[in-house]
Amino acid sequence: MENIGSINILGTSYVIEKHAKSEDDYLKNHNLLGYYNDFGRKIIVKDLSDDEAFEYLNEEEKESLMKETLRHEIIHAFLNESGLRYDAKESFGPWTQNEEMIDWFAIQAPKIFKAFGDVGCL
Repeated sequence: MENIGSINILGTSYVIEKHAKSEDDYLKNHNLLGYYNDFGRKIIVKDLSDDEAFEYLNEEEKESLMKETLRHEIIHAFLNESGLRYDAKESFGPWTQNEEMIDWFAIQAPKIFKAFGDVGCL
C-alpha cells in the first residue's frame, strides 16, 4: 500500500492510496482497477506494475490508465458527498453508481475542462 495523496471532496477529506492486487482482496476478488470507500473516506487505485495483466502497457499507458481510474473514483466520491448515492434508486441500482456514466465523465472530463478553459468559462 502506498499513500499517494489526499483530496478534498465537497469539504470531506479522502486519502488516495495505491494498492497491489496481491495485498487488496477487494481489488482481487472483484477484478477492479480502483474503488472508493465512502465510509473510510479512501480512494484506492490498483498498482498496475504489480499485475501481469497489464505488462503489455508501457509506463505512459499505465500512468494514463491510473489517472482515468482515479478520475472515475473521484466522480463516484463527488456524487456520494453530494448526497446522491442512496437516494438515487433505480430498479437496477442507483444511477449514481452507473459505471458507464461514471466512465464517460472520467474519460471526457479533461476534454471538457480544456474546452471550458479555451473559452474562459472556468
